[in-house]
Amino acid sequence: MISGKLFKNITLCSVVMLIIAAAFIGIGCVDNEDTTTEDVTTEDVAEEATVSGEISVTGSTTVLPLSTLEAEAFMDEYPDAIITVKGGGSGVGIAALLDGTTEIAQASRSIKDSEVDEAQSNGINPVEHAIAWDGIAVVVNPENPVTEITFEDLKGIYTGTITNWAEVGGEDAEISVVGRDSSSGTYEYFKEEVLGDDVEFTENALALSDNGLVKESVVGNTQAIGYIGYAYLDENVKALALDAAGDGTLVEATPEMITSGEYPLARQLYYYTNGEPTGLAKEYIDYVFSATGQDVVSESGYFPVN
Repeated sequence: MISGKLFKNITLCSVVMLIIAAAFIGIGCVDNEDTTTEDVTTEDVAEEATVSGEISVTGSTTVLPLSTLEAEAFMDEYPDAIITVKGGGSGVGIAALLDGTTEIAQASRSIKDSEVDEAQSNGINPVEHAIAWDGIAVVVNPENPVTEITFEDLKGIYTGTITNWAEVGGEDAEISVVGRDSSSGTYEYFKEEVLGDDVEFTENALALSDNGLVKESVVGNTQAIGYIGYAYLDENVKALALDAAGDGTLVEATPEMITSGEYPLARQLYYYTNGEPTGLAKEYIDYVFSATGQDVVSESGYFPVN
């Protein structure tokens, strides 16, 4: 039998051991909790420090609505970031990049060799980022009976050798030619693809500064013809089917034809940065290329590159 005194000693030892064990367990729990909290806090602080600041995106009015929506979505996710989006045309945006007044130039055409030369002389290294696909739609007023046109006739209208709708299957009425001003990337692209580099637009063409103004002109004039980015299409204007080769093969401005490359006026849209982007510019461009950013491309009426 165990004596009363021995029993008391054993009991006392057991209690002491339980207290010590509980203390070690408590210390272990506190250490683990503190380590986890510190790791999460450090990571959060680092991310917040990266996704902040202010940049500007300047240039193409074709890319403008897309950049506006991308910037709004990005700033909703990162409230400490400020992204200012401005239009003016592709040439304006590239010029701003070259003189250091914008971090990102938005363009609806590739940068010209002359612009690259100027950039290099200014110590600027333009880096191209293709962010979306777009198609240029040739549009008329819905009341105009013409539904299709060849590139040859389109060239004739924009150079001034064709001046009456009757010459291209329409009514006997003078054609009101509407286009873009020379700072526009859409102007440059249309000129290269339809007219040719060595051919000039007719002096009678109304040269406007953005897609929205071209569209308004066509909406308000039953005899007008213009060209706009696909994202600006709606029921207020009618897009003509295009025959680029003049062989009777007509292609309509549809998402399927544009993304397949079959539509003759399909093109890519670009961002340009000075060297590989860093800081907030990199965070923003990475966002545009992400699944979320490319969803915004689709929602804006353009077509994803990913």
